[in-house]
Amino acid sequence: MFTGIIQAVGKIESVTPQGKDENAGVRLQIDAGTLPMDDVKTGDSIALNGACMTVVEKTENGFKIDVSHESLDKTTGLDGTNEVNLEKAMALGDMLGGHLVSGHVDGVGIVRQFSPVAESWELVIEAPLHLAKFLAYKGSVAVNGVSLTINNVTDIETGCLFSINLIPHTIEVTTLKNLKAGSRVNLEIDLIARYVERMLTVSK
Repeated sequence: MFTGIIQAVGKIESVTPQGKDENAGVRLQIDAGTLPMDDVKTGDSIALNGACMTVVEKTENGFKIDVSHESLDKTTGLDGTNEVNLEKAMALGDMLGGHLVSGHVDGVGIVRQFSPVAESWELVIEAPLHLAKFLAYKGSVAVNGVSLTINNVTDIETGCLFSINLIPHTIEVTTLKNLKAGSRVNLEIDLIARYVERMLTVSK
């Protein structure tokens, strides 16, 4: 379990295919940046751009993970040498500064607008139809692993457009500063919304 409060920005240093089969996954070598690694061991969970992954090996400046073909198919930003948001799994007793985040990406959204507004930035994302009903005004959403609050939701035929206000601190300490119109982002809906939808639709 995670909080959506990014602890460091790392970088995927290399992407190595795990086989020649088209369904093979990849092994990623991650430069952990400023993420403290003293307490990290093989088998620990670390979220990369909001996707929970397992450390398979520690390296001099970071760690390695294996990403399955299924995970690559359901996420974005884990198949190239780019920057990634990093967060270690929370421990019992840790402060919950964001919201409860499982690290299971629910879908991929598309950035439709990313523009400055006064000292902040407005981020507008198009969410796919199957996630639209879970996104609400002042509700929580994780975008590339970052816990954020929704300012506005507009339903459209293909899903919905939702907007977020990003303060300068968030821009500074996450990879969201690299976004532009057309960028693809990992989305995780709020856990509470997920369970409410289940309770309202399950047969009695």
